[in-house]
Amino acid sequence: MNITKTSNIKNICCIGAGYVGGPTMAVIAANCPDLIINVVDINIDRINSWNIDDLSKLPVFEPGLKDIVEKCRGKNLFFSSNVEENIANADIIFISVNTPTKTKGIGAGYASDLKWIESSTRTIAKFARNHTIVVEKSTLPVKTAETIKNILLSSDESLDKNVKKTFSILSNPEFLAEGSAINDLQNPDRVLIGGDDNYAINLLVNIYEKWVDTKKIITTNLWSSELSKLVANAFLAQRISSVNSISALCESTGANIQEVKEAIGSDTRIGNKFLNAGPGFGGSCFKKDILNLVYLCRYYGLNEVAAYWEQIVQINLWQQKRISALVIKNLFGTLSNKKLVILGFSFKANTNDTRESPSINISKEFLKEGAELNFYDPKVEKKQILREFDDFKDSKISVSKSALGAAEGADAVLVMTDWEDFKYLDWISIYKVMRKPAWVFDTRICLNREEISNIGFNIWTLGRI
Repeated sequence: MNITKTSNIKNICCIGAGYVGGPTMAVIAANCPDLIINVVDINIDRINSWNIDDLSKLPVFEPGLKDIVEKCRGKNLFFSSNVEENIANADIIFISVNTPTKTKGIGAGYASDLKWIESSTRTIAKFARNHTIVVEKSTLPVKTAETIKNILLSSDESLDKNVKKTFSILSNPEFLAEGSAINDLQNPDRVLIGGDDNYAINLLVNIYEKWVDTKKIITTNLWSSELSKLVANAFLAQRISSVNSISALCESTGANIQEVKEAIGSDTRIGNKFLNAGPGFGGSCFKKDILNLVYLCRYYGLNEVAAYWEQIVQINLWQQKRISALVIKNLFGTLSNKKLVILGFSFKANTNDTRESPSINISKEFLKEGAELNFYDPKVEKKQILREFDDFKDSKISVSKSALGAAEGADAVLVMTDWEDFKYLDWISIYKVMRKPAWVFDTRICLNREEISNIGFNIWTLGRI
């Protein structure tokens, strides 16, 4: 039985309503009003959050996202837990599920756990109809498309044995940065599509051409596309670890990391992006993708290459331990009976994502030293913060609704996320309610050091004496 490949894409289904799937599908819906977009997830609470009337409480905070959701939701953008029906109706299915690092078994601590990818693929194999284009959107190890293809082509789980199904597999990795995701999706540097079915590739190209310049759409084979995503994140993380390593050298020599950054960033061969020193990279991708790359290199016997990339992660962890040790040293070598304020819990500004946030590791070091911690973040909910410290039940941990409220009786304030609001806090009032000597540790280099010092604070700024 011959299957006619669709030439008219009408329905798109995205499996996974998280930080990538939700915003990506919202932008496609906004630019392609003729397409019906269904974002599905087995997490009913998450779907309910996407359908909430109060758009300020969407599960993902991104500047500009709520405006697009308000415009498109209920028209051509839908959020549903009815996975099977939407798979059956879809011409294109994006897989945008979590791929965490394995915690046990072969490759534990390095390799990606693909259980949700496999589960999604088997569900597609069972409920899809006719010809379906399956698109990898999650960040995946090289050759994952081959696994997806094998499952789809060998599956005998079809509900209707008389229905012949065929599949085209494409890789279309995301390159958005949380905190600027909507702008990145609306104005991408490039769109990468990998595959071996030119017809399917062209159908996906046609969708992106609705708002992306054709010159920015790159097509490759599947394996190049999959590897490019891992390598892109590895290179970006490499720059962060590089500048952070130099920030420590600046503190030892009297150089200023901001001046060094400006000097090297003005070289067009280097450029000035991803040269902001700080407490280390976070988020769901960088660490996971580098460790995945390390595992891949070791698998192919490239041990020296693996060791090189693994050091990027080690420097990141070292920077966080270095900062926590420095804070302890300045607070007379002990944190017992001391209260510290942590300003910022998301891994970067303009997002509520806390995955791998530097605030988590540094805060845990403080708790081990007996500190009392009070957190404030303008976008991260209290339960989300407290969830990270389930192993510290006996510690004193609280979450405040304002920076001033958190600072009452505190010995030190640490700026851990570069929220714009933190630059304009009433630091005079904060100083008045703190215990003296009062410290400010600016790990993001976002405060006016002279003004803070003139108020009476002792201030430490990353990357300078």
